[in-house]
Amino acid sequence: MSLDNILSQLEVCPFKQIDRYTEEGKKVIGWAPMLAPQELIHAAGMVPVGIWGADGEVTLAKEYFPAFYASIVLRTMDLGLEGKLNKLSGMLITNLSDGLKGLSQNWKRAIKDVPMLYIGYGQNRKIEAGIDFNAKQYHKLVEQLEEISGNTLDNEKIEASIRLFNEHRKAMTEFNELAAKHLNTVTPTVRAKVFYSAFVYDKEEHLEIMKKINEELRNMPEEEFKGKKVVTTSILLNSEDILKIFENFNLAIVDDNVISESGQYDCLVEEGTADPVRALAELFANIEGNTFLFDEKKLRGKIITEKVKDKEADGVIYLLTKFSESEEFDFPIIRNELNEAGIKNIMIEIDQQMSNFEQARTALETFADML
Repeated sequence: MSLDNILSQLEVCPFKQIDRYTEEGKKVIGWAPMLAPQELIHAAGMVPVGIWGADGEVTLAKEYFPAFYASIVLRTMDLGLEGKLNKLSGMLITNLSDGLKGLSQNWKRAIKDVPMLYIGYGQNRKIEAGIDFNAKQYHKLVEQLEEISGNTLDNEKIEASIRLFNEHRKAMTEFNELAAKHLNTVTPTVRAKVFYSAFVYDKEEHLEIMKKINEELRNMPEEEFKGKKVVTTSILLNSEDILKIFENFNLAIVDDNVISESGQYDCLVEEGTADPVRALAELFANIEGNTFLFDEKKLRGKIITEKVKDKEADGVIYLLTKFSESEEFDFPIIRNELNEAGIKNIMIEIDQQMSNFEQARTALETFADML
C-alpha cells in the first residue's frame, strides 16, 4: 500500500473509533489532556482514547465554567454533556492544570453515564517521595480499572503493555525524524494527522500503521524543501485551518515541542523492573519541557533552542492556547531565551472556538516574510 493510501485511510475522529471498538465488544476509556498512564488501561484489556476537545463553539459547558477557561477543557466538557462520549466505560482526568481540576469535579457531578477516574499527581515528581506518591495514585487507578474491566492487572500484563507502548514511542519518534527529511510529502497537515491519530487507535493497530508509514518514508529519497523550516511549541496543534495557513506561506514543521505530538514520546518507560507501576511513575518524573509539569530549571526554552539548532530551523512559532495560564506564564521566559539565542520567533494565540483566522494568517505571513 502506498504512503498516500495509508494516510488517506488514517482515522482521527475519536467518536468513530469509540463506536468501532465498542461494536467489537471492547471497552474504551477516554483520557483528557495532557498525560495519562495509558499502559494501565491497555493492560486491563481496554482501549485508551485521547479526548482533546473539538473545534466549535462552547455550548452546554457555559453552565459549569466561566468564559475564560481554555477551550480544550470547555469543549471536552461539551462532548460529555452532549452525550457524544456515552459509550465510554470511564473518563480519566488529572489535576495537571486548574482547568482540568475543574473539569474533573464538574464531570463527576454532571455526567453520570461515564464514570470519572481521577489522578491527583504530586508535582514534586522527581524526588523519591514524589515518585512513591504518584505510584500510589497509579495503584488506585489499577483498582478502578480492574473493577470496570473485570480483569486482573498483574505485573506481567502491565510489563507487556509497557513494551508495546515503548515500541510505539520509538516508531513515533522515528516518524518525527523521517518527516523532517520529507517536508514536501509530510506537510504540516499530514504531520498533525499522523500524530493525532495515535490518540484514537488501539496501540497495536496504530503501531502497525506507523511501521508501514515509516517504511515508506525510509524508502523515499530525502526531499529538498524550498520554503522555511520552523519548530512549533504548543499544547495542541491539529487545527486544519491553522495548518493550511502554514502551507500557504510555505512553512514546514521540522520538529516540535507540542504536548499532543512529540511531547507524548520523549521518554521511554524502563522495562524489566520488579515494579512496572513504579516504572510508569518514574516516566512521569523524567518528562521535561512540558508546561504543565513542575520544572524548577525551566528547561522548555533550552529544549526548543536545541531543536532549532539540531534541525537547522529558521524560527519558532509559539501557538499559545487562549486562557491557558501555564502557557502564558511560559511564553515570556521562552521568548527571551530565543531572542538571546538569535532565533526568530512569533506567538500566535489559538482557540478551538476560532472561526476567523485572518489575524493568524496576517501574523504568519509577516513571519514567513521575516525568515
